[in-house]
Amino acid sequence: MTNWYDKNYKKILILPVALLIVCLVYLFFFYNSHGDIIYRDIGLSGGTTITLQGDYDQGKLESSLNLQLDDVQVRSIGDLSTGKQLALIISSSAQPDVLTEAIENDLNIKLTAENSNVEFSGPSLGGNFYRQLIISLIISFFLMSLVIFLLFRTFVPSIAVIFAAFADIIIPLALLDFLGMKISAAGIAAFLMLIGYSVDTDILLTTRVLKKREGTVNHRIYSSFKTGIFMTSTALLAVLPAFFIVTGLPDSFRQIFLILALGLSADIINTWLTNASIIKWYTDAKKLK
Repeated sequence: MTNWYDKNYKKILILPVALLIVCLVYLFFFYNSHGDIIYRDIGLSGGTTITLQGDYDQGKLESSLNLQLDDVQVRSIGDLSTGKQLALIISSSAQPDVLTEAIENDLNIKLTAENSNVEFSGPSLGGNFYRQLIISLIISFFLMSLVIFLLFRTFVPSIAVIFAAFADIIIPLALLDFLGMKISAAGIAAFLMLIGYSVDTDILLTTRVLKKREGTVNHRIYSSFKTGIFMTSTALLAVLPAFFIVTGLPDSFRQIFLILALGLSADIINTWLTNASIIKWYTDAKKLK
């Protein structure tokens, strides 16, 4: 196994690099087509959100409203213990009075302060909030990169960690766009969390290989892999059941769990195929033991 890895670790780099290139190309064409790198939900693009209390047919209401208005989404809120529907959250880019009238006509009810709550955010407010979140994401990534450079003080290992963290964000982002999922403020926060999650295993790998001398380089990489894959698997086992099994969760929570699951899955590839191969290449070039 060791001899095979020594001969093929450079070839292993082809898969994750090719995957990243495909995702970047997809995001490039997506941006040219949509003017943005994500589908934004109402909170980030502006529009109306009405929370309607009670038990109504979600699918029927959504189908009916989409015949009258553009870009309508209906989500349900349920009791976590019983699964009983408590309310519907109806979002649209339409003005509040237009959406309210459409709901009242469809359900033959009168929306009041007792049975509903109406929230409206203008496009400029939503756009400004979105820009602030993106700036926060960029600053966080820059500060993470600075800490990595200060920690390792060598160019190639630092770039390998940063490259892996970058790929951990780009790959889930491209997948979400491909699936047509609208990203909320909670989703942006999940990408912020990914920056921290993604560098954990990369720092573990780089520190053990470069700063410790017990065993061979391959032995230290394998030792790091055993610890790191256990860390990532534990995190995946925490978020996946919450996404697939637990019912009644708000969509913002489910979106956070999905993004974290996609990012952690991408981190397995980017840490143990990309970063490990770069570190192995670096130690061979420097003739480090």
